[in-house]
Amino acid sequence: MTQDRSIIAVTGTDREEFLQGLVTNDIARAKDGLAYAALLTPQGKLIADFFLKGESDRFLIDVAADVAPQLFQRLSMYKLRADVALAEADLKVSRGTGPAPEGALPDPRHAALGWRLYGAQTGDDGSDWTALRVEHLIPEWGHELGPESYILEAGFERMNGVDFRKGCYVGQEVTARMKHKTELRKGFARVKVEGPAEPGTEITSGEKIVGTLHSRAGDRAIAWLRFDRASEGMQAGEARVTRLD
Repeated sequence: MTQDRSIIAVTGTDREEFLQGLVTNDIARAKDGLAYAALLTPQGKLIADFFLKGESDRFLIDVAADVAPQLFQRLSMYKLRADVALAEADLKVSRGTGPAPEGALPDPRHAALGWRLYGAQTGDDGSDWTALRVEHLIPEWGHELGPESYILEAGFERMNGVDFRKGCYVGQEVTARMKHKTELRKGFARVKVEGPAEPGTEITSGEKIVGTLHSRAGDRAIAWLRFDRASEGMQAGEARVTRLD
């Protein structure tokens, strides 16, 4: 399945400082490869997740096409008087899990997700991306991730998408407080599903709603769960649901 992605190019002499003060990851990680990061609201909720690629005269932001206009608008709002320019780049994204072509970079979220390549043409090697995401618990925008997500509940620390030593960024205070002062009560988990149940089905335990079923591959799926309520005897419609991790 080919991804529908947009590429935003960030240029100007202040581009590094500009991005460093906004995104969840240290952009130094993008200078020699890809970095996975997000832009948050001041309340710590997700606006967009994306990949950052550093080049000699610009940074490239690889983002889901349906959220790219909102990301572009929000970045433009923060630009103020900084020497920064934003433009849509005429580049395509290819990805695969087999031998990496020249210029390809490893996906920073998990080694099993292979590589990404930026160029004039798009391509996909036919890997079962849903199965890979489910197996390694990788949420994706439009399936699991959305504008109400908190990145720690979504697993960004495990996916190398947040740096707690880089200093301030938008939403950093809420994210740091969740990291150091609270135990996560909600988040994504892998589950086993026995029976027919489509993504979006509510997961119940007794009479209580404990979560939602998301991407599914065979009898495995990603689920959003209230960890304090998730227990034995969960159901998604008529399907039996068991938490795996």
